[in-house]
Amino acid sequence: QVQLVETGGGSVEAGGSLTLSCTGSRFTYSARCWVWFRQAPGKEREAVAGISRDGAALYADSVKGRFTISQDTSKTRLSLQMNNLRPEDTAMYYCAAEDPCGVGNILIRTFHGYRGQGTQVTVSS
Repeated sequence: QVQLVETGGGSVEAGGSLTLSCTGSRFTYSARCWVWFRQAPGKEREAVAGISRDGAALYADSVKGRFTISQDTSKTRLSLQMNNLRPEDTAMYYCAAEDPCGVGNILIRTFHGYRGQGTQVTVSS
């Protein structure tokens, strides 16, 4: 089955930047899609950015203009460049992949598939 490993979390002051990476393996289909989720203690999981099966980048309003999602040409490595970080961005960040990708907006619908173990991002004020 698909395996996903996230790296790149850490602690940063407000206004700083971090880049998260997610490396996937054992994919079966090329028509896959990805989502970065985050979850803070006591809060619901939030889909913050994703790449659809046709390669389109999607963003939640909370991160639009600050975060950039990308995948490499082999579609096995996902990145999330996070700029101008805010304390409210503090959360555990998870990479998830559907292989193959289902239908519908990947940031809104239930996302099925595989998930990594997560990487912590902490932003101090």
